[in-house]
Amino acid sequence: MFQGISIGPLRVEKGQFFLIAGPCVIESRDMVIKTADTIAKIARAHHIPLIFKSSYDKANRTSTTSYRGVGIDEGLKILQAVQSEIGLPVLSDVHSEQEVSEAAGVLDVLQIPAFLCRQTDLLVAAGKTGKTVNIKKGQFLAPGDMIHAVEKVKSTGNENILLTERGASFGYNNLVSDMRALTIMRKWGYPVIFDATHSVQLPGGGGKVSSGQREFVLPLSRGAVAVGCDGLFLEVHPNPDQAPSDGPNMINFQDLDRLLSQIEKLWPVLEH
Repeated sequence: MFQGISIGPLRVEKGQFFLIAGPCVIESRDMVIKTADTIAKIARAHHIPLIFKSSYDKANRTSTTSYRGVGIDEGLKILQAVQSEIGLPVLSDVHSEQEVSEAAGVLDVLQIPAFLCRQTDLLVAAGKTGKTVNIKKGQFLAPGDMIHAVEKVKSTGNENILLTERGASFGYNNLVSDMRALTIMRKWGYPVIFDATHSVQLPGGGGKVSSGQREFVLPLSRGAVAVGCDGLFLEVHPNPDQAPSDGPNMINFQDLDRLLSQIEKLWPVLEH
């Protein structure tokens, strides 16, 4: 178990559950500010620390015709507004070492996408910023192999590391969540997060887009917390069915509130 970590203005102590949540991709400034404010109020009502997430660029969409976001320049301005207006630490994906420096000027957490978790130069560049680095476990990796990604970031002297489990892929448009991964990665002493919404994604399941099974987000989240994780990663949208990216696996505000109410009751009875 980790001993505590500082993420922007947020300090998460040992044994304290926390949440990473927000829409898959930035659609507009107004939408992001309103969504961040609503999620913050829900998390605050359940006494759960929050890191807001949204991607300024989804560089790994299924098709070239898929919506990718507003881009790094506009996206960072919007995320900076979330910091100043809502008072939340912010997280977004970085896809190449060339964009890391600019992103680190705003972001509190640099996220390494699952498909890129073996990219040495990207991990080292992110580590050198001194910012918290959230490494998402590749769908193609055994959980024990994630120690190599950890060591790449640690080689820079940066130990502000988060590890996120998001399911394993066996092809055929499906992912499987192996809860053993949480226990395996947790033994290294860094916070481990369960990405409940990407774990129910059906990659390429919609033809030119991915599909998903959001009805399993809540039960898998409860299961992950019971097995042992330090936080949840949830993609949350005001109207998931109208979202331009990851709609079928995102949840709405009502489901978020219901889930956090359940976690608030479950967390105190667990051993941390």
